[in-house]
This record gives sequence, structure tokens and C-alpha cells, in this order.
Amino acid sequence: MTLLALSFTLLFVIATMLISVWQKLGLEKEIATGTIRSAIQLLAIGYVLQYIFRTEHVIYLVMIISVMIGVAAWNAARRAPGMRGIVWRIALSILTTELLMMGMLLGLNIIEPTPQYIIPLSGMTIGNAMVVAGLYVNQMRREVQSSKGEIEVLLSLGATAAQAMQDVRKRAVKFSMIPTIDSMKTVGLVQLPGMMTGMIVAGADPVEAVRYQILIVFSFTGSAAITSMLLSILSYRLMLTKELQLRPIPEGTR
Repeated sequence: MTLLALSFTLLFVIATMLISVWQKLGLEKEIATGTIRSAIQLLAIGYVLQYIFRTEHVIYLVMIISVMIGVAAWNAARRAPGMRGIVWRIALSILTTELLMMGMLLGLNIIEPTPQYIIPLSGMTIGNAMVVAGLYVNQMRREVQSSKGEIEVLLSLGATAAQAMQDVRKRAVKFSMIPTIDSMKTVGLVQLPGMMTGMIVAGADPVEAVRYQILIVFSFTGSAAITSMLLSILSYRLMLTKELQLRPIPEGTR
């Protein structure tokens, strides 16, 4: 793909910005910022990965995955302003998911223990976990706000924090899993996922590409469930004070 051909794809972005101006949606600034950032970030990571793939040094592999987890945790935590300590809880949930997924894939010899396989699969796993974590904390705040009276009654009747928060946690976990479950139900019928499409475009056998995509789908589902459930265990107490009273929830999300 030539740079000239790549530059022509900016026409879609410009058209979107013009539509935003026409309809007064106010999205043009965010679209422009996102376009510039994504281009710079992808080019930068391309050169970084090129270097890591050549050196195959473990320390670089650990560093890049650590950065991925840190950025993912910070981004997901923006959905829960005012919740102190939520960043490290999200990071711990994502790290646990990453260790379990990579441990299984490497332990069963499903993938080769090289940066070429570990980094892309880790990136997809961490990215999926980030989305789930963001959905969970955002929905959890909404559920607590809407069920405030119910929770306070349960606490006043002597329920423990876990008992009082059980229903809202359950609903938040289910909500965070909706995109993953919907994606599983429609994969191959509505959408041909990125990894499978990329392998086919690169000339791989479609059946082989499908096998790798099944691996990704199953890994995504497992990582989503583990992240959401673990985060629900680690974070529900943040909604309550030491005296088992509900904390004020800041309005809006960032």
C-alpha cells in the first residue's frame, strides 16, 4: 500500500467532519484529534514492534505489555470519576486476565513463545478487557445510583456490603458482557473479524484463518468474563464508606 493511496483514505475522515459541521454535532474536533493521534500512535508502535521482533528480548516484551495494561487501566478508569483506587483495581483485573490467557495459550503450545505472537494477542486481549472494565464501572455507578434506596434498606436491615451490592454487581457484570456475547453470536454472519480478514488478505488459507479467529473469540469471551467478575469483587466496596453508607456519586462520566 502506497502512502498516496493511504492518504486518500483521509477523504472519509474529512467527509465525516464536514457532515458533523453541517449537522452541528460538534464532533469534528474529536474526530480530527483522534485521526492525528491514531496515525502517530500506530506509526510509532510499528517501529517499536519492528525493533522488538528483531531483538526478541524479554525485557522489551514485558515493558510494552506493562504499558498496554497501564494505559488500558487509566482509560477505563476515566469512566468512574471520583472512585479512588479504581485504577489499580482495573489494572490488577486486566493483568490477571492477561496472565491467565497467555499462560493457557503458551502452556498448551497453542502459540509460539515469541513477541510476534504474544504482543498482538496480548494487545487484543488487553484492549477487550479495557472495554469491558470501562462498561462495568460506568454501569455499576448507574446501578448504584438507581438502586440507592434498595441498597440503603438492605444495609439498615443488617445486610453485609457484599449482600447489599450483590444485585447491582450482577446487573453491571451482565451489562459489560453484552458486546462480547453479541459479537460471539454474529461473528462470521454479520462481521468478519480483523485478524481473520488480515490473514486472508495476506494470503493465508481461510480455514486456517478461521481457526485462529476461533482462538481469539474464545479468548476474548474468557478475558471479558474474568475481567468483569474480578473487577466486581475488587471494586464494589469503593461505593461504600467504612460505616457501610453509600458514597456520593459524581455526576457524569468522562
